[in-house]
Amino acid sequence: MAAEVEPFWKHKSLDQLNHQEWESLCDGCGLCCLQKLEDEEDNSVYYTRIACKLLDLNTCQCSDYPNRIKFVPDCIQLTPGQAEEFKWLPPTCGYRLVSEGKDLPLWHHLVCGDRDAVHRERISQSGRMLAEGSVPEDDWEDHLIFRAG
Repeated sequence: MAAEVEPFWKHKSLDQLNHQEWESLCDGCGLCCLQKLEDEEDNSVYYTRIACKLLDLNTCQCSDYPNRIKFVPDCIQLTPGQAEEFKWLPPTCGYRLVSEGKDLPLWHHLVCGDRDAVHRERISQSGRMLAEGSVPEDDWEDHLIFRAG
């Protein structure tokens, strides 16, 4: 009888992940690519329905991931060394969950084997986002969807 192998995210720290394992933690929801507003009084971060100009509104994938910093200079590139700062990520985010010592949800593609589950479960905003530039920045507050944290 073969021994059951524990998934890498359960026995490795973020610092121990190789590049492929790190990238695979992304569930493909695209929520981190939505425009956010920060409350200056309490530093709360609020997600809007307005997507980064590089985010495909249906697939929730970056249209130019390898070159995204070139076109969106303030795009945040997540690294294991930033784990203590992941509180701004959505509570469903694989990076945040693993950094907090939690397991991935059943709909995560590493658990269920289906990259579309994140959309069927309506974790992503697929088909419900607005293109950057379609809403004046002064009106972004009208399109809040949740508070991080």
